[in-house]
Amino acid sequence: MEVKPTYLGTMISLATVAFGLIAAGAWNKLIADVIAVFLKPGSGVVAELIYAVLVTILAIVVVNSLGKLAEREKAAK
Repeated sequence: MEVKPTYLGTMISLATVAFGLIAAGAWNKLIADVIAVFLKPGSGVVAELIYAVLVTILAIVVVNSLGKLAEREKAAK
């Protein structure tokens, strides 16, 4: 049985996204637990705001770093 390249590419993409979501969930839990150490349980909206801001800053730093890495790789070729 022959597997079409487009089918294989789609399956690889789906598996990559699935593992990415699992990793994102794990990081989400870790970050939430670390923030909970510094904030009282039941802090409500303030705790959620702090969490959202920290996660946004982390996302910006990671995406920016990955973009710079991709630019360096492209320039090296």
